[in-house]
Amino acid sequence: MEIPKRNSTKRSGKKVISLEYTNMDLKNWCDIIENAAKKLGLDFYPQEFEIVDYKDMIGYEAYSGMPSRYPHWSFGKSYDKADSLYKYNISGLPYEMVINSDPCLAYLMKDNTLLLQILTMAHVYGHNDFFKNNRLFKEGTRASYTIEFFKNNADIIREYVNDPSIGYEEVEKVLNAAHSIRFQINRTIGMGKSDEESKEDLIAFIIEKGKLEEWQKNILNIVRRETAYFIPQIETKIMNEGWASYWHYKILNYLKLPPSLHLEFIKRHNDVISPLMGTINPYYLGFKMFEDLEKRYGKDKIFEVRALERDESFIRRYLTEELCSEMNLFEYIKKGDDYVVKEISDESGWTQIRSTLCSNCGVNMIPSIVVDDISKKDGALVLKHIYEGRELNSTYMEATLKHIYDLWKHPVELNTVIYENKTKVCCEEDKKISYTNVK
Repeated sequence: MEIPKRNSTKRSGKKVISLEYTNMDLKNWCDIIENAAKKLGLDFYPQEFEIVDYKDMIGYEAYSGMPSRYPHWSFGKSYDKADSLYKYNISGLPYEMVINSDPCLAYLMKDNTLLLQILTMAHVYGHNDFFKNNRLFKEGTRASYTIEFFKNNADIIREYVNDPSIGYEEVEKVLNAAHSIRFQINRTIGMGKSDEESKEDLIAFIIEKGKLEEWQKNILNIVRRETAYFIPQIETKIMNEGWASYWHYKILNYLKLPPSLHLEFIKRHNDVISPLMGTINPYYLGFKMFEDLEKRYGKDKIFEVRALERDESFIRRYLTEELCSEMNLFEYIKKGDDYVVKEISDESGWTQIRSTLCSNCGVNMIPSIVVDDISKKDGALVLKHIYEGRELNSTYMEATLKHIYDLWKHPVELNTVIYENKTKVCCEEDKKISYTNVK
């Protein structure tokens, strides 16, 4: 999890950095913030901070915050992109990154001002509390094993890369395929897996029913398990960032900062939660909703909500008409080359806006592909797209079917909807893609 990126300041081609504090200053402030967080009722794992430079931060960002990940070209691509955007001052870097681990590990940019370090440390304690207490993280992850888990996975895949009988190209081929379907797993956290739900876990189905070597199954399972670790973060982005923003604001007000720091605090906080044009700022929406919940129901209620909900249920239950109007939320659609307003936050339109937000948060943003059958005729894997009004991107769809073919080693069929017509898309044995309308 991270606070939004900010652009670096440059003068005469060089970044201007003013560091008016020492590591001992940060240690003292960390102790002050931790004590305040405890007094205000937060319950968190032991917290560790690491100060890093921009290259380290780019690296951790590319690896989703983990100190160690298995080798794959996609991580290098992410690193090069972030590095180039930063060097040319097109995009900035996070103020911090936080890992759901026990102890909780967070990285702070050494270029941050003292106030930014204070604010981000308070923000981190909010995330830490959320990781420890929200049910999706409690039921879906093992925080005490996180760092070791990712390191062990990296070691296993590196062994396959270094094995002369396997090698990097073969490993990369399986990883490419696994990455293409990594979110097509069981997304229901904390529930037992029924026979029907097993068909919703495409990777597990291929592992069980496909004709793969043991090392290939192990790689698929590594990607599957690592993806499962990130599902709670995807499902609670708005809540988690809103909770952390709510508590950095509470903690810093509780500390009664000296005037030399207070003005920057107000500006930085407003930067974090400012609304964005044409999209939703999760920090803003989550902050406003938790602020509203405490006003209406009291402090105990926000801790209850933090423990039980995910973004979809959080929005559906607690986003009110008054909040929609206050935040001036509206829904727009594309007509031709233009975008036009479809709904506004009035008495008749706000519930539609709420429903649209629910359908576009968490894993709801990711297409769901499930197993339908295995053809008795030619062993084809028959898949079904759970169509909810959004069509698949044809370029990604075709590439993904080819990756699935590499794993299944037989034709792959996908039933979906294209231009409102039921369509069967097939990847044949020569990896040729064909389309057939289905009545």
